[in-house]
Amino acid sequence: MNDQAEVLSANEAFYAAFSGQDAETMDELWSRRAPCACIHPGWNVLVGRKRVMASWRAIFEAGGAPPIEPTQATAHVLGETAYVVCLENLPGATLVATNIFVREEGRWRMVHHQAAPIAHERVDRPREPEPDDETDPDPGTLLN
Repeated sequence: MNDQAEVLSANEAFYAAFSGQDAETMDELWSRRAPCACIHPGWNVLVGRKRVMASWRAIFEAGGAPPIEPTQATAHVLGETAYVVCLENLPGATLVATNIFVREEGRWRMVHHQAAPIAHERVDRPREPEPDDETDPDPGTLLN
């Protein structure tokens, strides 16, 4: 399995742990050595592994983990660090998420998760590139 496939597999494991409200598996997926942070939708940033893990346990114990179907996941590997950008499809809403991983003891472990609602109509959204524009054709593909 190549690095991108391994990162996508780690990302899928994260969402499986979330959907299954499995605090033990969630704990296994997060880094023990690198600094961790998490920004749940509508929350302030949580910094530090203890605070991040406590937040997952609290969400699971409260029954507040809605079913999530991650889609359009793309992995980007930068040496020993990688990130995944994906959509989180929930009942009645779609969020966009960024999940950051580091290679630790031969496994990709999460160090950061952030999810936020997608603004479907924004006044300050950049204009779509004209066909002749020499820009990267990938920006915004998650929002289409």
